[in-house]
Amino acid sequence: MTDFDVLVIGGGTGNNVAAAAADAGLETALVEPGPLGGTCLNRGCNPSKMLIQAANAVNHVRAAGQFHVDATVDGVDHAAVVDEMDDLLGGLAAEMTARYRERDRLTVFEQRTAFLDERTVELDGEAVDAETIVVAAGSRPVVPPIDGLDDIEYLTSRDALYRREPPDSLVVLGGGYVAVELGYVFETVGTDVTIVEMRDSLLPREDPDVAEAFTDIAAERHEVHTGHRVTAVEAAGDGHVVRAETDAGERVTVEGSEVLVAVGRRPNSDTLDLDAAGVDVDENGFIETDEYLETSADNVWAQGDVAGNALFKHSGDYETRHTVANAVHGERRPLDLSAMPHAIFTEPQIAGVGATEDELDERGAAYRVGRAAYADSAMGRAKKLDHGFVKVLAAPDGELLGAHALGYEASTLLHEAVLAMRADLAVETVADTIHAHPTLSKVVEAAFQDALA
Repeated sequence: MTDFDVLVIGGGTGNNVAAAAADAGLETALVEPGPLGGTCLNRGCNPSKMLIQAANAVNHVRAAGQFHVDATVDGVDHAAVVDEMDDLLGGLAAEMTARYRERDRLTVFEQRTAFLDERTVELDGEAVDAETIVVAAGSRPVVPPIDGLDDIEYLTSRDALYRREPPDSLVVLGGGYVAVELGYVFETVGTDVTIVEMRDSLLPREDPDVAEAFTDIAAERHEVHTGHRVTAVEAAGDGHVVRAETDAGERVTVEGSEVLVAVGRRPNSDTLDLDAAGVDVDENGFIETDEYLETSADNVWAQGDVAGNALFKHSGDYETRHTVANAVHGERRPLDLSAMPHAIFTEPQIAGVGATEDELDERGAAYRVGRAAYADSAMGRAKKLDHGFVKVLAAPDGELLGAHALGYEASTLLHEAVLAMRADLAVETVADTIHAHPTLSKVVEAAFQDALA
């Protein structure tokens, strides 16, 4: 007899799978060594956005003069912002754990685990069997093999988010979304920020127009070195020295009181002894799954960051619904990750869905470009938005191939394009839809109309 009907490894999005299994009358185990809620609640989306909102509030005050409002920022109590964030999110995680411990048919194990065989794991030093296992173990920051990095006390996003005292100066290794969001936060509260990125622009995975525009904006705030690979880090006095060079051999040396490593994330699959279970991973360590999220091992499923389908919380939430349907209720609901949006919460915001121009060029695809600037809209002028645009990529037959935005509330504006792509609506349909005036959505309308011109 098995010990559990369902065993879930990971308390991020996996906690919802465990709850659904228990509600279905199945004896369920949830294994999570840290606070429930996973990266998003405790070390990612939630804390970072709370810090960003505080930074936005500061910058709104600083920009008040544009509207002939006499306002100044006398100071920012960053420690109070962090303490409030910690209390709120820590409380939510604690409440979640308490609720789950009281839930019928659900046992919570606050520890790490690893496979002993296909559907057996080790818990409390004993072998525990389950009829169905769901792996939702998440990811962690990548720490690259840079000379001298292991010899200093560097920060990762996890450390930086809960730092109560902003550093005097900060060197950020990497130019992706974590790097630019935290760079924005710390620059706003007075830190001298330097960003070093080995690609030719910040946010190199974005559409090239977006990446180029944002790199220019960031370079006005920070010292930015793109096209530079970090070669060494060392302690120097009360701070650190970071050395980097281009492919052509040009070298740069920058200094900072702290170093933040923000070069990406890696799956936690290496902590689970997946070989013992016969679970296959790809060359980057992500668990391989089929369209139903089942792994190479019978009745072992995987979702979220550890499966690498899309490393977003909203993707994990979507996958959870399919895991519950397939692993818990025995359905065969295939995953459809088309029209997967993403957003970056710098100032200005960035959002995208579908293909970029670089990707379309690599495919040799034919496409048209539609573009509209915030500044050309009535609301854009009212808000004095002198930068920002929406860009639409369309096939000659009117199929929407991609949409990208940089500007105020870009993360919200993009969802019209997401819905259109998901529902296979033609570009002409969106262009011909009446948009309320003078909303910023008129910029979306204008971009779609421009794609038809």
